Amino acid sequence: MIYSYKGVIFIILVCHITLAFSADHLLEGIYCGKENCYEVLGVTREATKNEIGRAYRQLAKRFHPDLHRGEKEKKEAEEKFKQIATAYEILRDDEERTDYDYMLDNPQSYYAHYYRYYRRRLAPKVDVRIVLAVTITIISIIQYYSAWSKYDTAIKYFMTIPKYRNRALDIAKAEAKELQVKHKGPKKSKAELKEEQDRIIRRVIEENMDIKGAYAKPEIVDILWIQIVILPYTISYYIYWYLRWFWKFTILKQPYGTEEKLYIIRKYMKLGLHQFNALEDEEKQEYLDEELWIKDNFTVWKEKKDEETKKSLAENNKYKQYRRYIKQHGVGRMTFDDS
Repeated sequence: MIYSYKGVIFIILVCHITLAFSADHLLEGIYCGKENCYEVLGVTREATKNEIGRAYRQLAKRFHPDLHRGEKEKKEAEEKFKQIATAYEILRDDEERTDYDYMLDNPQSYYAHYYRYYRRRLAPKVDVRIVLAVTITIISIIQYYSAWSKYDTAIKYFMTIPKYRNRALDIAKAEAKELQVKHKGPKKSKAELKEEQDRIIRRVIEENMDIKGAYAKPEIVDILWIQIVILPYTISYYIYWYLRWFWKFTILKQPYGTEEKLYIIRKYMKLGLHQFNALEDEEKQEYLDEELWIKDNFTVWKEKKDEETKKSLAENNKYKQYRRYIKQHGVGRMTFDDS
């Protein structure tokens, strides 16, 4: 009986504490503080946006600091005006009003209210679509200039290879003579002639060299923005391409064309499009002559190439040294004595 009496007392105390907490459910530092936002504007929780806006305008005119002359009255009006503005900012926003109503209905979720309030306050106000657009633009710019940098590196490399440089040099000398005949004037210095010659050599190489693969001349259509814009077309084209392939070569059993043969060879070799395009035309023709689009032929060719690679590595002195080192010390081991 004593225990049950104590239990009743405990329940009554808990109820009193809960009621006290419920009565003081408004939290300091968030929303309207200890004031009820609805009561600040003099509206009910069922008030519409128009009613809230009307109540705010009326109170804002009444408590605007500029309408009060006395120092004390002006200070009180400023505080009241801030409360009114805060209450209006909270209740005019649907999401924030929902969070506020949740706090009124669930006063016990103390930490959840602070989290909801500050999550919205500290969240970036920039539209996600703008952030996404700016990010794609930056990536596209970097991608485009990176492609130009690679292309420039390739051109400079070809300018150093005697075979291409000498051929371009002959054309450059012929053009330089024509320019001197057409534009007679003061003689140019050696540095100026060298600069002009290099410029002509570069132009000749750019016009005559078909650089393929990752170092190919960049096109505007390759950047990310354009790829996203034409994505529906790209998807439609691939669907058409695979359906056409299935119809022509699986159902109708038609013979492969050159393009289809090279595609199958590339897939067997597990090469990307840029990697395969970088191969010389003579090398591709060799693959076609050996009929590597046929699986059995490719398997035999691959085994033969692997054997040739192993043989060349076995005859390579550096590879022999590496094998000896691995045999003696194992993989991943190195000491100061080894060097």
